Amino acid sequence: MTLFEDDAQAAPTALDAPLAARMRPRTLAEVLGQEHLLGPGKPLRLAIERDALRSAIFFGPPGCGKSTLAAVIATVTKSHFASFSAVTGGVADVRKLIEAARERKRLGKKTLLFVDEIHRFNKAQQDAFLPHVEDGTVTLIGATTENPFFSIVAPLLSRARVYPLQPIPDTEIMALLNRALSDPERGLGSAGLTLTPEAADFLAATASGDARRALGMLELAADLSPDSPISLEVAEEAVGRKALRYDKTGDNHYDFVSAFIKSMRGSDPDASVYWLARMLEAGEDPRFLARRLVIFASEDIGCADPQALPLAMAAYGAAEKIGMPECALNLSHATIYLASAPKSNACTTALGRAKDEIEKQPFAGVPAHLRDGHSKGKQALTGAGVGYQYPHDFPEGFVKQQYLPDGLPVSFPAYYEPKESGIEAKIAARLARLWADEETE
Repeated sequence: MTLFEDDAQAAPTALDAPLAARMRPRTLAEVLGQEHLLGPGKPLRLAIERDALRSAIFFGPPGCGKSTLAAVIATVTKSHFASFSAVTGGVADVRKLIEAARERKRLGKKTLLFVDEIHRFNKAQQDAFLPHVEDGTVTLIGATTENPFFSIVAPLLSRARVYPLQPIPDTEIMALLNRALSDPERGLGSAGLTLTPEAADFLAATASGDARRALGMLELAADLSPDSPISLEVAEEAVGRKALRYDKTGDNHYDFVSAFIKSMRGSDPDASVYWLARMLEAGEDPRFLARRLVIFASEDIGCADPQALPLAMAAYGAAEKIGMPECALNLSHATIYLASAPKSNACTTALGRAKDEIEKQPFAGVPAHLRDGHSKGKQALTGAGVGYQYPHDFPEGFVKQQYLPDGLPVSFPAYYEPKESGIEAKIAARLARLWADEETE
């Protein structure tokens, strides 16, 4: 394998190449998923078909088709395709590619430069692309699994459009497996193999949206299968683990998630991490589970442990940036912490009570002393800001005054009632002391 793979999409793939390489899409019609980008009338598809694509950043998990889509774009736009890896190359290698692209441009040939894992370049290395993107020497497509707004320098981002790619849905993974089994030229069609529905479901779920992984497992299962159809048992042997009973779209899915949430709410870390592990092993999207953790941190813990929400958000970020299997550790960390944390639904209850009040009571407007009083004219006409007492001028940064509209409760507690749990017990004691019934100053 060389550092540069020029015009890789133009050469036929060798028959002894891995199945994933042989089945790589060659046209837009063969590209799986990404309907939000490649569906009829979508901006990226229109830009490709009109040969009007400018430099871009493809952001998405492994196996979602970033490099494949770049190669297909080069074919459709009749551009020279130069593929470069930021892992194995450096700025000197980029300069060689740019020189070749400049000569190609002089001869009237466009160059699409695909830089895989572009986030691994430092600021200076990323900046090296800028003049060549600006003068049209290359059309740059960078691929990254990291959030580009954190990992790509601002000058390069301003010259490229970010396109988020999504994991390939299980239904399309299964369609890909069937296509590979039926294609006699590029796939396994000459072997006459098929998959049982159970085996297809299992392989698609295990692939977790990664087309390369799905085809690799299918190829191994085909080698292991004594006859057709390929059974679930053979698929399990190829993957190296048993299939777990789990339906990501049916009632079974919601039962598992419910057990997961209720175990955390019940402060049982063992049960919580069991349900987490079972869902991950069955192929559940880790980002879905991470979102549930973020919701749980506010819905069931809230102010009882203010660290719960930042920790859950960190786990969500890890699920997005790292992916499986490593992010399972981050999800386990967050799950055990949230299950073990003190619980309070006071924030959830407070929001519900406030919503009920809004529906029941007519709105009396913002009290005059709370309105914006920076404009002297507005202050003279409406009394805006007049009578407002600045809390920082008082001991403990607190002064009793009306904050809710007229006709609503005037002091704590009205909607938020802290529980005697964790940090919230201290919050309850402080607020009760500050808002204790006594003459307003």
